[in-house]
Amino acid sequence: MPETHVPSCLPWFALKVRTRGELLVAESLRHRGPEIFLPTYLELRRYSDRIKKTPAALFPGYLFCRIDPANRLPILTAPGVEHFVGAGNNPVPIPDSEITAIQRVAESGAAAIPWPYIEAGHRIRIEYGALAGLEGLVAQVRGSDRLILSVHLLQRSVCVEIDRSWIRPLSTSRTREGWSS
Repeated sequence: MPETHVPSCLPWFALKVRTRGELLVAESLRHRGPEIFLPTYLELRRYSDRIKKTPAALFPGYLFCRIDPANRLPILTAPGVEHFVGAGNNPVPIPDSEITAIQRVAESGAAAIPWPYIEAGHRIRIEYGALAGLEGLVAQVRGSDRLILSVHLLQRSVCVEIDRSWIRPLSTSRTREGWSS
């Protein structure tokens, strides 16, 4: 069945799906027509006799789709789909800028991993390299700098290793919503 083109003017929404079933749900939904985005990374899984790299969802239990919220029933009836993320029965759109940032990381080939959601920290802008122009929080993990990108509605984040020479701080003052410039 050919994929239906969905206009890019539609908003992105997060779908809560069966954890560890994200890849199967995404494939099933692609046949129903909406634009699906499932960012993945290679997870190391330890078995009794070996260690295997397998694709896993960067946001476990979630995937993203671009749809008209008035026509969400075909999505909700797909096997493995639990609900749209939102307030009550109303799905809440995710800002395009948050999805675009995650897509750029996925396309860059940089090694990204799931990361705990961080509300406070220093905001930075990447000035050089494949991720130039992205803004996010910076953290230090085992002696290396990481860019933290968040999907606030899900309260989930991902981190990607960056070179300190690529970044420029954006903030110096603290506000109610974190650091601002």
